[in-house]
Amino acid sequence: MRLSLYRHAYVEGLVLKRSVLFVCTGNICRSPTAEGVLRHLAQKEGVELRIESAGTGDWHVGSPPDERAQRHAKGRGYDLSAQRARQVRASDFEEFDLILAMDRGHLRALERMAPPAARLKVRLFIAGRDVPDPYYGGPHGFEHVLDLVEAACCDLIQELKGVIS
Repeated sequence: MRLSLYRHAYVEGLVLKRSVLFVCTGNICRSPTAEGVLRHLAQKEGVELRIESAGTGDWHVGSPPDERAQRHAKGRGYDLSAQRARQVRASDFEEFDLILAMDRGHLRALERMAPPAARLKVRLFIAGRDVPDPYYGGPHGFEHVLDLVEAACCDLIQELKGVIS
């Protein structure tokens, strides 16, 4: 069922690419972490992907990821420093094959925003589970997010490898 979602692709040079957008609230903690982890895994596995992240709100547009998210990610070998927050755009529903919500609130917001034909592209990043927001917590929250994101990105990369091959 999921595999049929990947009809859209674009060509960069001569390489067929699939595209993934991660979405959280302000695009400074969870979604940039997921973007960085998936980008790292895709490069490691030789999977050509367009990977971006965005927020449902515009509070942090243009800002880098939260310094705590960057620090914890860097501790595991992921560099988030070049990322800048942006808000979800209407064009994202056309441009991306898969739009992954970090929690059920984001999922509901994305489903409201999505044109009917694009709603099948939208799903929770981790089926049946929210990735908790670490913003107001301590270091444990950022480490827990990384644990969840790493495991889910490993599963996602396997799913995408199956689709692309």
